[in-house]
Amino acid sequence: YQYVNVLRSSICRIAATNSLVLNREKHGIKNFRLKENFLVRKERVFSDDRITGENKGFLQEVIHDTFRQPVSSPISETQWEPGVWTPNSRRTGVIARKIGIYPLWTKDGKKVSTTLLQVVDNHVIRYHPPETFAESKYAKLYKEKEPYGCLVVGAENADPQLYTAAYNGLFAEAGVMPKKRLNRFRITPDAYLPPGTPLLATHFRVGDYVNVYGITRYHGFQGVMKRWGFKGGPATHGCTKSHRRPGNISGGRKDHVWKGSKMPGLMGGHRRLMIGLKIWKINATYNVLFVHGGAVP
Repeated sequence: YQYVNVLRSSICRIAATNSLVLNREKHGIKNFRLKENFLVRKERVFSDDRITGENKGFLQEVIHDTFRQPVSSPISETQWEPGVWTPNSRRTGVIARKIGIYPLWTKDGKKVSTTLLQVVDNHVIRYHPPETFAESKYAKLYKEKEPYGCLVVGAENADPQLYTAAYNGLFAEAGVMPKKRLNRFRITPDAYLPPGTPLLATHFRVGDYVNVYGITRYHGFQGVMKRWGFKGGPATHGCTKSHRRPGNISGGRKDHVWKGSKMPGLMGGHRRLMIGLKIWKINATYNVLFVHGGAVP
């Protein structure tokens, strides 16, 4: 399978990258923090530099002139020899944003629900060969004997003024604007791509099966009826203040709450992996993948 990594977002609006993390931390229960893969400080401390409006405009012009020209693919400019595909080859994935769901119909009239994933400003940032990647702590977590390399992929251009100089330096080799999101993809050496290579929706083909990894929408603290689909108590006929209660929790002779009991609590905001989703359609104009199913996180 090939892989698609989905940014944290919602269907109706484009949420901030770490909005779900802040919501969970606000409750102070079961804090959920996504560990960054790069030991480089990303956000800088903002201070009052007393920059005039003219200077701010000048900085924007410098940024615009530096990254005005679209990044051309280094594959077409250099003598790059593509690898030979084998059944054991593993290609890189992309980082996409979920923008909604949409129905499709097959030729025999069968309705199929699909999820729209938009690939926005994806570029290869860096490549780690198998010799270097094998020494990292991330490669040791998989415990695989096959030698895998690593491609660092970035998505969604951002203003360089928002980040530190160390974080902006990660993109110097690729020659692209700083990205809001970075992700590692393990690949085989024959699937190597040089830094600066743009990744589009046409990286895949119609009929391919992909694994989609993302974070579910965060709903906060919810009761058992919404969280687990409980029926609830009666609405009338003497029922008092027990309409949405869980009822008996079946403690039994142990006289305690069994572990794993379905109780009220925080709902959503978890990492989920959808395996083997078929690509039904590709919109090359807007880089949108139509992936099977409407429950993609």
